[in-house]
Amino acid sequence: MQTKDQIAGKAADLMPGLLEDLHTLVAIPSVAFPGYPAEPVQRMGEQTLRLFQAAGFTDARLMDVPTGYSPIYGEIEGPEGSPVVVLYAHYDVQPAPAEQGWTSDPWTATRKDDGRIYGRGAADDIGGLIIHLGTLGVFDGKPPCTVKLILEGMEETESNLEAFVEAHPDLFDCDLFIICDMGNLRVGEPVLTTALRGDVACVVTVSTLEHPLHSGVFGGPAPDAMMALARLLATLHDDAGDVAVDGVTSTTWAGEDLSADDLRASADVLDGVSLTGTGPISARLWARHSVNVIGLDMTSIAGSSNVLIPQASAKISMRIVPGSDPQQELDALVTHLEAHVPWGAKVEVQRTKAAPAFTCATDGPAYAAAREAMTEAFGASVGEAGCGGSIPLLRTLESVAPRAEFILWGPEDVALSRIHASDESVDPAEIETMVVAQALLLQNLGRRL
Repeated sequence: MQTKDQIAGKAADLMPGLLEDLHTLVAIPSVAFPGYPAEPVQRMGEQTLRLFQAAGFTDARLMDVPTGYSPIYGEIEGPEGSPVVVLYAHYDVQPAPAEQGWTSDPWTATRKDDGRIYGRGAADDIGGLIIHLGTLGVFDGKPPCTVKLILEGMEETESNLEAFVEAHPDLFDCDLFIICDMGNLRVGEPVLTTALRGDVACVVTVSTLEHPLHSGVFGGPAPDAMMALARLLATLHDDAGDVAVDGVTSTTWAGEDLSADDLRASADVLDGVSLTGTGPISARLWARHSVNVIGLDMTSIAGSSNVLIPQASAKISMRIVPGSDPQQELDALVTHLEAHVPWGAKVEVQRTKAAPAFTCATDGPAYAAAREAMTEAFGASVGEAGCGGSIPLLRTLESVAPRAEFILWGPEDVALSRIHASDESVDPAEIETMVVAQALLLQNLGRRL
């Protein structure tokens, strides 16, 4: 049994090596999206495997999967009768195209004057990998309970892990899943993520003409499909920016709040541009639905000419709240689109996604142990936060391990990390403190379960 000070001392001693590992992994452009080269992702998987084998998962291996990149799986047997914990993170990262506007090389981990380390994946989710490595290091590769490892290689794109879990449910039998792919709202202010919004999506296509028409000859009375689509999309929100789709579910949020200033700073909202919607920021993020157009098909500017557009399509994503039924929420969105198309235009809606939201139980012994560990590690009381991103995998894990609890945390502070965007970064102090918290949790579990 180690004291908090002993664990903190070990974590501090490990940090130089852990940050070297972070630099090594950031340098590998492991983008698993279709169209990107496979070699960097495979190299990332192999390098990550070597690091975890050296850290104590001597039996860790890349698992065979029918398609896509291999997850890494391993086990360390703990004392007889000890609880079983699954550590999760992912080794693939988002793309980092030049047009995002990076101020440093996204594939070089760069420590800047603010002390943060910048680079694609530094927070999401290489930082999560590093926390797991540090936790193992604190225990010299011999944690105080049985620990299983699952590191995904396709989390950022079309995941193949759900099918793997369903095919090998015995590998995921456990008392607790630790999902290290989240973070605090602000550095040094601990929160446990307890709610994830779900995601439903569709493609709406509006048609008005049999073929393109000369805009000078027919413009005015002949309906342009792009203008009809624009009017239809505008009906999805009211003037304040709140979603105006009837029949969708909203709830209330009683946990921590994110200030408007923090949101503006982390989102880099342009000066003079208002935030959309009404009410507390936390409610807008985690307790209400949101609708966005994430893709648009029509004539490009480069290929444009003076013609009316006969057909235009938009892909719409709607985030849904915990407790809602994704099929019912998608039904409400589709009904709205079909009812509000202007000018009698023809509308076709293709449903493409219906991922449920997820809520963590907060009344179990593992959650109590995690709250205690975070409080001790950060020296501050622990709040609760939501997350806008859906992780359908969690529902699959829940189905194969129904007795297990979930702890969602990590190094990705909402205020500054800018995951998926330019200049993604992580605060090394957050990694170090999370190593301490996670090590304390593993110790606490032996006393609670």
